Amino acid sequence: MKKKENKSVSKLKIVPLGGLEQIGMNITAFEYEDSIVVVDCGLAFPADDMLGIDLVIPDVTYLKDNIDKVKGFVITHGHEDHIGALPYVLKEVNVPIYATKLTIALIENKLKEHDLVKGTKRKVIKFGQSVNLGQLRVEFIKTNHSIVDASALAIYSPAGTVVHTGDFKVDYTPVFGDAIDLQRFAEIGKKGVLALMCDSTNAERPGFTQSEKTVGRIFDTLFEEHKNTRIVVATFASNVDRVQQIINTAYKFGRKVVVEGRSMVNTIEIASSLGYLNIPDKTLIEVDQLKNYPPQQQVIIATGSQGESMAALSRMANNMHKKITIGPGDTVIMSSHPIPGNEKAVTKIINELLRKGADVIFQDAHVSGHACQEEIKLIYTLVKPKYAVPTHGEYKHLKAQAKIAESLGIEKDDIFILSSGDVLELSEESAQVTGKVPVGGILVDGLGVGDVGNVVLRDRQHLAEDGILVVVMALDGYSGQLVSGPDIVSRGFVYVRESDELMEEARVVVAAAIQNCVDRGVSDWGKLKSTTRETLGEYVWKKTKRRPMILPIIMEV
Repeated sequence: MKKKENKSVSKLKIVPLGGLEQIGMNITAFEYEDSIVVVDCGLAFPADDMLGIDLVIPDVTYLKDNIDKVKGFVITHGHEDHIGALPYVLKEVNVPIYATKLTIALIENKLKEHDLVKGTKRKVIKFGQSVNLGQLRVEFIKTNHSIVDASALAIYSPAGTVVHTGDFKVDYTPVFGDAIDLQRFAEIGKKGVLALMCDSTNAERPGFTQSEKTVGRIFDTLFEEHKNTRIVVATFASNVDRVQQIINTAYKFGRKVVVEGRSMVNTIEIASSLGYLNIPDKTLIEVDQLKNYPPQQQVIIATGSQGESMAALSRMANNMHKKITIGPGDTVIMSSHPIPGNEKAVTKIINELLRKGADVIFQDAHVSGHACQEEIKLIYTLVKPKYAVPTHGEYKHLKAQAKIAESLGIEKDDIFILSSGDVLELSEESAQVTGKVPVGGILVDGLGVGDVGNVVLRDRQHLAEDGILVVVMALDGYSGQLVSGPDIVSRGFVYVRESDELMEEARVVVAAAIQNCVDRGVSDWGKLKSTTRETLGEYVWKKTKRRPMILPIIMEV
């Protein structure tokens, strides 16, 4: 009996607070007794139906409710969908941040903008190092991704070890630094791993992801083929290795490089200062110096490869850029794949550039930063987990990885496709989802965090679809008689000048209804407003089959 008692270790809880069912907003809590460690804290970009919203951050109610247990944020890499929400979340959950060198530098850049540098503890961790956080220990393992300094994590708890890959690919010939530390994955796998949480983004794609180096060779070929034109390359601001390769090729061909886009300039400054970018002397120039060089000696690296409306490439395509105009004799290389949901915006930019006479290349100048099926199999085989918990991706991606895990001999019952908010409790003996915690997206609109909710979005949708009618009238304070109005103002419903008759009839209908109320001695403004809404709504629906928002305004004279 004694022996059994020793075994009664508590269970390890894995609680994803975001990042499942979608690409973006990655954040997961690992909890053992009185210790919670949070892996990543990312944002998501708004969906099409989130009108006017700038970004979406995770709801961290669970962390706020358990603030005494939260020991720190451990960040896998410096992409927005893993660090973007930190400045907002730290205001409510202020705990130390642990990450590798470049990741911490990018986070610090964000904290500066939000004036949070002084109040936030942060620690740079090297690959191979561990950090003790309460009863949990987290080890950083070197991986490859489309940003330098990406890590996988081994999370050690008394209940067992969880390996979290972060976003990764297996690149045997990375542009900067070492290849992924497969040996360490294997060593941890030998000791026994409870669960593997593996990146699912490319789980539907067969084969291997190509090495980042292959893009360098493609650039060489493209620059050779377009010797007589100016070259514009659009890529992700965070892809330091890609920028390095563009600069290498530009230098080889004797070209000068201009960097356009605030996020790109920031990242390049940070990466250079840390020694992650090697820029030959006199290769980078300011945009104002372009006029001193002929077009065939110019390369412009720009943000906006995803069709973002305010990014540098978009401004160039729409003639809104103050210093660079695109035209015939320009070659534009799109060095990225459209993120799901951005295809329309990207196509629009490509069409705009082609219309201007530019040559646009959008094939083959990009490789993914995520593992395809063979690399996912490799990690599973090295780590040999008891349970599989696919992460990072929409449901179809998670499902595709579950299939891979099954094909490798993991029992169906040991594979968990979680939803954000699920609480998965694990131990050597068993694993099951035991409950749910509150989760969701908090909408950020301008400086307002969370002040736009579903009701406001519904109103915006309503306004976007059918417009608004404002009905203004004045009542006599003593007699309650209608003194002036009702006047009807239309915005986004019909163009008033061409619909005189409709608006005049609507006015008459509302006036009659209000007069009827007044004659019956109804003086309650609430009743008058609802009568106005109902009467006008019914009339407009009958005539136009539209339901604009109706806003009655009553003044007392």
